Amino acid sequence: MSHGDGDHERFAHYVQKDKIMASALDGTPVVALCGKVWVPGRDPKKYPVCPMCKEIYDSMGPGGDKGKGDKDK
Repeated sequence: MSHGDGDHERFAHYVQKDKIMASALDGTPVVALCGKVWVPGRDPKKYPVCPMCKEIYDSMGPGGDKGKGDKDK
């Protein structure tokens, strides 16, 4: 699932770790910090980090949700 914006397909996105685990178990879609919605299935290490996710993550500062910051594509 995607918003139809092709740029989202070229990046690894930041997603809460527990959401990635749930998706891996039952196939539910995840929501990245930038708003992209999809079911992860590709190796995130093969893609550059989404600039919007990185900007949002960097602006969160320390002490936020410890599950945030995991990349997945």
